[in-house]
Amino acid sequence: LKFSLLLITLVGFGSMTLLIKDNDIVLFDEIIISFIQNLETPFLTATMNFFSYIGSGSFINIIVVLGVIILYFVLHYRSEILLFIFVLMGSHYIFRFLKEIFHRARPDLHRLIEIGGYSFPSGHATNAMTVYGILSFLLWRHIPTSWGRKLLILFSTIMILTIGFSRIYLGVHYPSDVLGGYFAGAFWLSVSIWCFQYLKEKIYEKTHTKYPYI
Repeated sequence: LKFSLLLITLVGFGSMTLLIKDNDIVLFDEIIISFIQNLETPFLTATMNFFSYIGSGSFINIIVVLGVIILYFVLHYRSEILLFIFVLMGSHYIFRFLKEIFHRARPDLHRLIEIGGYSFPSGHATNAMTVYGILSFLLWRHIPTSWGRKLLILFSTIMILTIGFSRIYLGVHYPSDVLGGYFAGAFWLSVSIWCFQYLKEKIYEKTHTKYPYI
C-alpha cells in the first residue's frame, strides 16, 4: 500500500509536468478556470481570501507553533514533533525548489489579488496537503470513535480542497498547478511517514531484542 501510494503520487506529478511542458493541459485549465471564476460573488471572494490566507506561510507558522505545543504538552509526543516539523519544513523548500525548476508564469486572465513568483506547483496546495495530512496522521490514534476519525478526515479533506480551490478562484494559479501541488505534497508526506515508521520499527526491534545468555 505504501509503495502504491508513492508510485501514484510520483506518476501523477510526473504526468502533470509532461502535460504542462507540452501545453496539452491548456484547454483543461481554461475550462476549469472559466467555470470557477463564473461563480464570483463578493461573499465568495471574501471567503476565498480567507482560505487563501489559511494556506499561506504566515498562518502555517501559527499552526506549527500550536502543533508543537499540543504534541508536546497535551499528547506528550517526542519523536512525532520532529516528524511534524520535518514534513512542514520539507514541504516549504520542495515547492520553492520545484517552482525554480519549472519557471511557469502565473495565469493572466482575471486576477482578484496580485502576487509574484512562479506558478507551478502551487505552494498553497502543497502545504495544505502536507499540513492537514500530517495532522490527520498524528491525531488519528487519539480519536477513540470511528465517527470522530471520519470527521477528522472530512475536515482535512475540505481544508485541502478549499485552499486549492481558492487559488484558482482568485486567479493566481492554474488548476494544474494545484493538482501538481497536491501530488508533490502527497509524495513528500508519504515518504516522510514511511521513513518515520521504518525508523521507529528499527529502534523498537533494537531495544526489544532479547539476546540469549552465554
